[in-house]
Amino acid sequence: MTIRTITVPVKDLEAATALYTALLGAEPYISQPYYVGFRAEGTPEIGLDPHGDVDAGPVTSFLVDDLEQTIESLTKLGASTERVPRDVGGGARIATLRDTDGNLFGLFSGPTA
Repeated sequence: MTIRTITVPVKDLEAATALYTALLGAEPYISQPYYVGFRAEGTPEIGLDPHGDVDAGPVTSFLVDDLEQTIESLTKLGASTERVPRDVGGGARIATLRDTDGNLFGLFSGPTA
């Protein structure tokens, strides 16, 4: 399975954007008050989320072909749904789950560009 996105919860979006721009050597491809996204060569998308849970840390999202089928399979193995699948635009959909130890992870389906 391919890592699609690593979403980093941040308290100060402006400061985090400056830091990650320098770290990744790339300008954000999207910069909105609710999300700043980077697509630096050789990395999965790095997203900054000012509304995320800073205490929970970054959330790794995996690219899947069938969101509902993957959620069904993983919940049978002990995962639990934290955020139900939702449309995030452009035909992309995401969901957030917890593994058997309570760690957050995400699933992403749809266009990857």
